[in-house]
Amino acid sequence: MPDERNKLEQDGRETDEALSPLNEAGEASVSSVEDVSDPSPHDERVAELMSHTIDVPVLASAVELQAAADAADTLEDLEEDEAAEVLHEMKDRAAASALSEMEMPLAAGVMEDLIDEDSSYAGRLIEQMADDDAADLLQALDEPYRDRLLGMMDREPAEELVELIQYDRESAGGMMTTEFLDLRQDMQVHEAIEFIRDNPISEQAQNALVTDDENHLVGIIALHRLLLTQSQDRIADLMKRSVKAIRPDTDREEVAREFDRYDYSMLPVVDENDFLLGIVTVDDVIDIIRAEQTEDVQKTVGAGAREAVYSGVFEKFRGRFPWLLMSLFMMIPAAVIILKFEDLISRVPVLAVLMPVIAAVVGNAGHQALAVTQRGLVLDEVRPERVSPLLLRELMVGLLSGFVLGLIILVSVGLLSRLSPSATWSLGLMTGIGTMIAMSVGTLFGSAIPLLMKRLGFDPAQSSAIFLIMITDAVAFGTILSLSLMIYERVQVAGLFG
Repeated sequence: MPDERNKLEQDGRETDEALSPLNEAGEASVSSVEDVSDPSPHDERVAELMSHTIDVPVLASAVELQAAADAADTLEDLEEDEAAEVLHEMKDRAAASALSEMEMPLAAGVMEDLIDEDSSYAGRLIEQMADDDAADLLQALDEPYRDRLLGMMDREPAEELVELIQYDRESAGGMMTTEFLDLRQDMQVHEAIEFIRDNPISEQAQNALVTDDENHLVGIIALHRLLLTQSQDRIADLMKRSVKAIRPDTDREEVAREFDRYDYSMLPVVDENDFLLGIVTVDDVIDIIRAEQTEDVQKTVGAGAREAVYSGVFEKFRGRFPWLLMSLFMMIPAAVIILKFEDLISRVPVLAVLMPVIAAVVGNAGHQALAVTQRGLVLDEVRPERVSPLLLRELMVGLLSGFVLGLIILVSVGLLSRLSPSATWSLGLMTGIGTMIAMSVGTLFGSAIPLLMKRLGFDPAQSSAIFLIMITDAVAFGTILSLSLMIYERVQVAGLFG
């Protein structure tokens, strides 16, 4: 066992040396370039270990040499209790980094196992995490576990996290971090540089916020400017006084739009008195954009917005069932229409074949319009003054698509007359016309539903597909059956329906 761990540590040192930018003569050199998709030696070693019976201490030594994201993938491949054991054997910093990269439902389950096994270690682990990641993890824990974990932490970091978890996870306050660089406006440049040297900052930091003695945000200064000015100059004389900031209750989608529009790398978060609370960084915004995209897709079909692949059974049921129940009631109008034409369907049985086919095509057309409009709303491309032309354009697309598909259906039904006496050219004409009308309505409502929901103050993505299906099915069934009944009553004497 010790020999195995020594071998892993030696492999790690050799890899670090291979990555060193200097050769023996002290000159810069690059020994090789590898594709980022290629597994590292540490990843290959971990895969080899996991292919056999898992030896927790040895595996932990290998996992802590992986990049945090790769270590998280490794832990996600294990059972929660095994992942907790591996984390417990890892160095605190490496374990915290890996845990913060895991999918949240899995990370919460592993943390609960750690709390049960060794709550003091779990407390140390959460203290090693970035405070915004720690706050997200705390919010994902059940309250008893959360209280136990906070109780094991030092007082100051625990109080900071308690403040953070009070904010809504969907807001700027819920995603901000309190780990940032701020300088006092009365500092001189040499004092600011000494302060930066004594306080660790992020490698990505490009600017420092400037505050007064009461921690009110008063400006911002680029770090490189500190190197280009006289050491006796005051920060107040060098800083930029116009600073874009956001409130903690700002919705995270609005935060993402601000970053996208102005290419920010960081935005400060202040209260109504301009008291500096924290910052939102661009890496958090990337996570938001990805989360919002997936949430909108889920909400469109009535799945829980916060549901993840590894969410618990009850959480999945709670997020989905109310909308399944609503979709059941939404199908009542279509069912009533079919019931009203029960006699016609029994006399013209080919209608039972045509109705679901046409309803599916109309529903697909509506979903196409819905997806395009929803994307436009998310990207803030839809202007109020351009709504009418947008709807007219979708209506014309529906008419054109419906006309072409209607011709195809007309010919198809006519050809079916050789197989079924109830399939006639007259019926094909009516179903073709009905398809064109239903396609026009479907695409129009596919675009109008998210616009209307946004206008009424609702989330445009929330179950819009369920409402659309109700409309497209009702319109498709109602139009086709009504037109078919009209032609049936007029020509049944001539025997055109058999």
